Amino acid sequence: MRARRRTAPERPEAEASMADSPEAEAETPAAEAPAAEAPAPDSPEAATPTLVWERPEPRSRPTPSPLSRDRIVRAAVELADAGGLDAVSLREVAAALDTGPVRLYRYLSTEEELLDLMVDAVYGEIIAPEPSAGPAPPGGDWRRDLRSHAHRSRAAALRHEWFADLLGGRPHLGPNALADFEASLAALRRAPGFEGIDTVLAAVEAVDAYLVGAVRKEVAEARAERTTGPDEQQWQAAAGPYIGRMLATGRYPTLSEAVVDAAARDADTVFDTGLTYVLDGIAAQLSAP
Repeated sequence: MRARRRTAPERPEAEASMADSPEAEAETPAAEAPAAEAPAPDSPEAATPTLVWERPEPRSRPTPSPLSRDRIVRAAVELADAGGLDAVSLREVAAALDTGPVRLYRYLSTEEELLDLMVDAVYGEIIAPEPSAGPAPPGGDWRRDLRSHAHRSRAAALRHEWFADLLGGRPHLGPNALADFEASLAALRRAPGFEGIDTVLAAVEAVDAYLVGAVRKEVAEARAERTTGPDEQQWQAAAGPYIGRMLATGRYPTLSEAVVDAAARDADTVFDTGLTYVLDGIAAQLSAP
């Protein structure tokens, strides 16, 4: 899955000024400074902004409270799991870690970077376990691999509903996200029938499009149920009389058949059935003349 960026505020002016204050200097001593020196103004490195993944992490210290990017991200994920993305800010994360917001700016520059780190942490949950030692097989069961990846992705999104809000748009660039994308591409690149990288990309993107839509729909339904109160059965009971009257007009014969005759399916079955249709379509395209 890909992740889209949420617009996040830059470093507040008040907090930026605090970074130059005596209090901030006391809170972030020289011993915690990044190991890498700033590039020369006319060097190629200076012309290219360094992403958070490539910036060295400041050395930690035991007091007043030890910090690391990992601790910051875990605290942010817990806040988002409990209250959604609106509950996440550098100030709230700092409070959860019993420190000041200024200290967090030594580990990341903006809330946008915090979101990037949070998303990549979820990708770390999605990545398949390492295979047993030995050479990679020349070809595998690509349907099995893509199905397994889709189910792991869905499970992670249901554990972290805020993750669904960040899906779509530009690819995410964190190391876990890149490893996850690489695994999906490699599963098809080694499989028979996928002649070139364009075919591999098209197939992976088709599964990804289904996955994003299905997951966001499922999360939206879960949120609506919590927000409005009634569960699905209660909602159906409340809306039933209206639906019955509309179907009785005869204007919706196919919908009427679906409502009356279609078998009830749980969410897992609905997701897996749709995924099967997508995989079947890819297989049919591969065998087309």
